[in-house]
Amino acid sequence: MEAKQQEPITSEASQLNLSIEERLRHAYTKDGSLDFHGKPAIKERTGGWRCGTLLLVNQGLANLAFAGVEVNMVLFAKSVLRQTNAEASNTFSRWMGSLYLSSLMGAFLSDSYLGRYLTCVTFQAFSIIGLLGLSFATQSFLLRPHGCGKIGQLCDPHSPAETAIFYISIYLIALGIGAPEPALATFGADQFDEEDPKEKKSKTSFYSYFYIALNLGCLFSETVLVYAENMGYWVLGFWICAGCDILAFSSLLSGTLRYRHFKPSGNPLSRFSQVIVASLRKINLEMPTNGGGLFEVHVREYEANGTRRILHTNDFKFLDRAAIMTSADITTNEDQNPNQWRLCTVTQVEEVKCVLRLLPVWLCTILSSMAYIQMLSLFVEQGAAMNTGVSNFQIPPASMTAFDIVSTTAFILLYDKLIVPLYLKVAKRRPKTPPELQRVGIGLAIATVAMIIAGIVEQHRRKYASLSGEETSSLSIFWQTPQYVLLGVSEAFVYVAQMEFFASQIPNGLKSLGIALSMSSTAIGTYVCSLILTVVMVLTTKNGKPGWVPPNLNDGHLDRFFFLSATLTALNLGVFVVCARRYKFKSLENHEAESATRIAPE
Repeated sequence: MEAKQQEPITSEASQLNLSIEERLRHAYTKDGSLDFHGKPAIKERTGGWRCGTLLLVNQGLANLAFAGVEVNMVLFAKSVLRQTNAEASNTFSRWMGSLYLSSLMGAFLSDSYLGRYLTCVTFQAFSIIGLLGLSFATQSFLLRPHGCGKIGQLCDPHSPAETAIFYISIYLIALGIGAPEPALATFGADQFDEEDPKEKKSKTSFYSYFYIALNLGCLFSETVLVYAENMGYWVLGFWICAGCDILAFSSLLSGTLRYRHFKPSGNPLSRFSQVIVASLRKINLEMPTNGGGLFEVHVREYEANGTRRILHTNDFKFLDRAAIMTSADITTNEDQNPNQWRLCTVTQVEEVKCVLRLLPVWLCTILSSMAYIQMLSLFVEQGAAMNTGVSNFQIPPASMTAFDIVSTTAFILLYDKLIVPLYLKVAKRRPKTPPELQRVGIGLAIATVAMIIAGIVEQHRRKYASLSGEETSSLSIFWQTPQYVLLGVSEAFVYVAQMEFFASQIPNGLKSLGIALSMSSTAIGTYVCSLILTVVMVLTTKNGKPGWVPPNLNDGHLDRFFFLSATLTALNLGVFVVCARRYKFKSLENHEAESATRIAPE
């Protein structure tokens, strides 16, 4: 009788234990993320949109501060530093190039050593120092005589020391904004558990909202601040930027105890070098068929670091030799790891393959940034030579980028709700959104059309200027609206899809580097744009000619440079389509998959 009474009690206790274990299992994240103290992250207490929103606010305010300097850099270089149109455009392009190249350094440190949070905190402090230095320099000695710096009112020449302080300040700003940006984007996505269906959807949406935050932060700078700076209130504009950057830094710090973290994965250069060295050491070995007999470790070892095994692929087969296990690689102590300079896992080999497959696509995205850089330099110069008056109000030429920001933001917000359903209805296909590479191709096509329109507008601007005989054309600046709107839509296609693509195809331990690769294509694009402009000016200023982009645009042919940019973008689109068709996507193993700790050679 007592035995019968104990059975239901034992059963109830067992069910209770299972219920507790189930609740505990669901209480923690499944992707291996950690809390501030290095312990497994609890879902309810860490991450999610509470932390994601703080990072979006940080991104918005930091870019408001940066855009307040960026949007009128060309005008500042011309009015305050007394540079020509071509010199100011090159100053801007090199500065922007440094901004994006610093993102590679930040991503490397983030993934390898510092971690994403510490990278963001460290480098954003540099941007604050740079903005404070620029504000102080402008207030103290750059604006001389008093009242200079407006359009058409040049400042006095500056000493080499004063010019050096200016350049040090702006490059500190570039370092402080560029270096943490890929880490910040990845850190925001880290706040969502990709193993949870609901949070995985939020993680996908975060990249879109990240780009929206970037654009909305710029909107205030490119409407209100740009007007104040055009009127000569540079000091006020720069101090507002410094204040916003301090607020952005405070937003980042406020979520310190709630963020989810991943451990840095170590130096990727050494991991890649190990694969190359190990494959060269075994160059005489016969390649296995279909990846059979290659070395791999248990799935739990990857799960402990928040990563996943990558399945074997058949391209770049010569690298597979690094994962061939020989008798020299077998250790007598099972707890001892093999020498990674002699034997690598399949996943480590596939990481190298992932990066190699990305390179052709990455190279194709370099020229695509040429149009977007011109929007911030040559488009502004074009607008300054047009009729900016509306009644008694003068529109700052740089504020026309507001049309780009609004069109980009509106397109991203409407993309899933309106544009994709309409696309599926017109295309008459199954409910499947266009993949990332297809969206990038569409964006490049739109950018080509935008540059053609910019060239046509420039032809009409020169025509009306020649009729009036004045340097400023009577053609309204609002004729630039179509080229800004089209470039905004192109950005929404290219940049968001590019971030999603690189983040999904790069190995888990190199997510920040993947975002940085996406951004660095823009960096190299700025240098390519600067180089092309320099070569064009050298070729077109022979025999005393003014060139295509002279100080007075009415004497040149800016329209030809826009048409040249459209041609190069179209050619780049053709190469991109070929690379996109040949690209092979990586394949990850499911977390539920079980495999042997070591796979013996056949």
